[in-house]
Amino acid sequence: MFDCDVLVIGGGIVGLSTAYALTRAAPGTRVTVLEKEHAPARHQTGRNSGVIHSGIYYRPGSLKARFAVEGAAEMVKFCAEWGIPHEVTGKLVVATSREELPRLHALVQRGRENGIPVRELGPAQISEYEPRVRGLAAIHVGTTGICDYTAVAKQLADASGARILYGAEVTVIDRRPWGVAVRTADGRVVRARVLVNCAGLHCDRIARLAGDDPGMRIVPFRGEYYELADPSLVRGLVYPVPDPAFPFLGVHLTRGIDGGVHIGPNAVPALAREGYGWSVVRPRELGATLAWPGSWAIARDHWRYGAGELRRSLSKRAFTEAVRRLLPVVEESDLRRAAPGVRAQAVLRDGTLVDDFLIREAVRTVHVLNAPSPAATASLPIGREVARRALERL
Repeated sequence: MFDCDVLVIGGGIVGLSTAYALTRAAPGTRVTVLEKEHAPARHQTGRNSGVIHSGIYYRPGSLKARFAVEGAAEMVKFCAEWGIPHEVTGKLVVATSREELPRLHALVQRGRENGIPVRELGPAQISEYEPRVRGLAAIHVGTTGICDYTAVAKQLADASGARILYGAEVTVIDRRPWGVAVRTADGRVVRARVLVNCAGLHCDRIARLAGDDPGMRIVPFRGEYYELADPSLVRGLVYPVPDPAFPFLGVHLTRGIDGGVHIGPNAVPALAREGYGWSVVRPRELGATLAWPGSWAIARDHWRYGAGELRRSLSKRAFTEAVRRLLPVVEESDLRRAAPGVRAQAVLRDGTLVDDFLIREAVRTVHVLNAPSPAATASLPIGREVARRALERL
């Protein structure tokens, strides 16, 4: 009667980690993954900065804090085990104004509460790590690293032993007392005992297809990147002090595993769930975003922040000005456009930006409803947690 025991929707790193965890926790469990694209990791997983985050930013005791700290160590081990390119580089978080110093000191405390080694630096010590970076003070976080998350996702797919169906966009979900039947756009029907929703940018839509009210909506934010024409200007990873009112980390400098240096991202509203440029507009998706009261609450409460992000999106000069706060030697001509990404940010009805991973359960269903950064870093423990909840429903 059943084609599989657990059906996972979404072939990004969280969905594939869940499949991997399921087959390890319960050998013999039949797992199928449906991915609408023709390869894994085509959206958030394959379009981020490739950073293995330490977990320093996140509220102590939160899922993000716990899973990022655990996941960073596990991700390094996983990459080493499977020969995936990675490096533990450490990173600097740099304060460039006096107003940022209290927030920097708060980060030191938060890092210590999360069990992360942090070293405080003065201006001269900043130059020892990054000769061309300028700041009033900084912290060095030694457990941060970089890796190739697309390669990680592919390895999880291979090692999971799951049946993975690409080009399988879910259009209908029929949930019954005995299990779940899912129909894809090409007419295929897959029956399972339990459904796991790891659909990322489309997770709220999948939850509603399953008959559940997720209580949130995904509001997509595009992150635009540049790359340095001369990567020798930056040795490693350099971040500004983040604003705690937002889940975005600000424009930062990231030396990737390929040796190039990416700069960004900013955060501007995307006009489609997969809106990787201003020209990509999907009226139905945009209309759904505008119809959600939380979207208007964000615009009302954070319009100044949004205006600055929009300015940096439309003006390369403005983007360069933001970079020069950290790297004064950079010129507009030093920056070249790089591939953008889109962040799937869960927003509540009142405009609250969900600041932790959000996993909810229903009859024969587990929904992952908020898993933006640092979800790639935390993907192995997230996968275990989702797998545990799914197996309880078999």
